[in-house]
Amino acid sequence: MPRFTVSFAASAFALVLAGGASLAQDDAVTVDTVVATVNGQEITLGHVLSARASLPQQYQQMPDNVLFEGIVEQMVQQSLLAQQRDGDLSDRVRFALDNERRLLLAGEAVEDIIDDAVTDEALEAAYAARYDEAEPGKEFNASHILVETEEEAKALVEQLAGGADFAALAQEHSTGPSGPRGGELGWFGEGAMVAPFEAAVKELEVGAVSEPVQTQFGWHVIKLNETRAADAPALEDVREELAEEIRTNAVQEQLEAMMGAATIENRASEIDPSVLGRPELLEN
Repeated sequence: MPRFTVSFAASAFALVLAGGASLAQDDAVTVDTVVATVNGQEITLGHVLSARASLPQQYQQMPDNVLFEGIVEQMVQQSLLAQQRDGDLSDRVRFALDNERRLLLAGEAVEDIIDDAVTDEALEAAYAARYDEAEPGKEFNASHILVETEEEAKALVEQLAGGADFAALAQEHSTGPSGPRGGELGWFGEGAMVAPFEAAVKELEVGAVSEPVQTQFGWHVIKLNETRAADAPALEDVREELAEEIRTNAVQEQLEAMMGAATIENRASEIDPSVLGRPELLEN
């Protein structure tokens, strides 16, 4: 757990831990169950659970008994320190609290929107809209020979034009991992290959061989073996992608509706943006 500058007497801390241990075994505990008091100020189980949720990942893996005790100790110390400034907030703290409250409430509102938006019916409608009427994509089956220089690639093109066997040349000359397979790349869809390679493949007729094509991997000589229409993916395969699209659209639509109904006066254009470079304004 993070270290603090203030430590507590072992006996006082032991009382807090004992109380925490008994509460953990009580089926009647709620978020309002008090786990500690500091000068009459209550720390509840809800406070502890909220603090745990915001911990860095490395602390999330700690055993519950260790984590619980550490969080309670941390919150007791924070309460003592906070009481020294209670009712006397600096501008920095006051505005930070406002921002944190706004952020948390906005996050809850977004959760409400997306929980209502992503349904089986919405997913099925989004899937149909994307795939039912869409032109099927195309898949390609190609082979290539990868070499380091354009001169080597041109020499291979000449040999192939003279009747040389593509697979044999690939096995002999290709520096790519497909070389031992005669240069065969198998089936791939649009977007699977780097742009210059894909563009060259799309220009070829089945059975044709390309001129040398340069990519970041070197120089390619490509042969298009076959093409076919790509099947639409199953709904389950694109479920999360569609769900994210639905969530994004739902939030955007709700925001646009709320902004259209709200009274908003945005004066940002009247203020010099250079004020962002004046953090000293928050030093009061």
